Amino acid sequence: MIRIECHAQLVVRDPDGREASLTDVVQLLALVDEAGSIAQAATLKGLSYRHAWGLLRSIEERLGGPLIAKERGRGSVLSELGQAVLRAQRLCSERLDGNMRALASEVASDLNRWLAPPADDVRIHASHGYAVAALVTALVADDVPVDIKYRDSADAVTALARGECDLAGFHLPRGEFRAACADTYRRWLDPERHVLLHLTQRKQGLFLSKGNPKRINGLGDLARDDIRFVNRQPGSGTRMLLDLALRRVGVDPDRVNGYASTELTHSAIAAFVASGMADVGFGVEPAAHHFGLDFVPIVDEDYYFACDRAALERAPLVTVIDMLRSVAFKSGVARLEGYNPQDCGTLLELDEGLGATVG
Repeated sequence: MIRIECHAQLVVRDPDGREASLTDVVQLLALVDEAGSIAQAATLKGLSYRHAWGLLRSIEERLGGPLIAKERGRGSVLSELGQAVLRAQRLCSERLDGNMRALASEVASDLNRWLAPPADDVRIHASHGYAVAALVTALVADDVPVDIKYRDSADAVTALARGECDLAGFHLPRGEFRAACADTYRRWLDPERHVLLHLTQRKQGLFLSKGNPKRINGLGDLARDDIRFVNRQPGSGTRMLLDLALRRVGVDPDRVNGYASTELTHSAIAAFVASGMADVGFGVEPAAHHFGLDFVPIVDEDYYFACDRAALERAPLVTVIDMLRSVAFKSGVARLEGYNPQDCGTLLELDEGLGATVG
């Protein structure tokens, strides 16, 4: 099977229209920043000293400024421009990482359908999450053909109702907001036709810069004028939950500074905060830890797959259920901060999983 990787890279174009990728230069700058020496950085990258200098000089000419500065007693250090280039590449990679991996999965799935013998693809439409990505990775590693499309929770459930997927991934908060959120999905799910397959419990909360310099203690602080927030897109389950939680503590979402600024994944939210472009975001715990952020838990959630009851005992769902119930998969999910896979692979009737209706 084909494996696809997608990466973000910076490209510089001069007035004559010639382009040059900054990928090799960024890698070299990172090594110079770490080693404090161009010669050592060149060795680590497998380049001659002369070639490394030529690479740096070529890009410096295109950018119009030095990337490296010499400081007495410190060897080679990055200039302000060099630091900016390195920071820009890291920001691109971090903010786009989740979307790139999702795109890579979709592209690989499409190509493999053309190259592989006819097979029953596992068609998954799901709200993006770390446990979902772990499942896709595990299935692909076992040569199970997967057609994955990351969608808002509501879009995933409506796709299942139209027969466009085998599994529709969505998440529900535990506690007071569960009924309101569940009713969003209930209209598309039929108790006679559909059942729920538990994936994981997880925590969502606030992403804060390390050390919490703004002294943010909870959702109520998002109303402060000195706080810059970054949000998930309208239609996402996380955005729906956050809207309800803010109103519960008396905060008008429209008054939150940056509430209209949106990103598509938990990783992108965390990268936005880590880059200093926002003071706080909201998402799942592993994303915060991945980017070295502090995390304030706000709510526990259940992540489910909705599926057709009639398909449970035949391929490809039998394969998926066996995977979810395996010790190896549960162990992998358990290593994600804030994730609890103890009920992974458990089947539930709709009313049991969604709970009582509002009112």
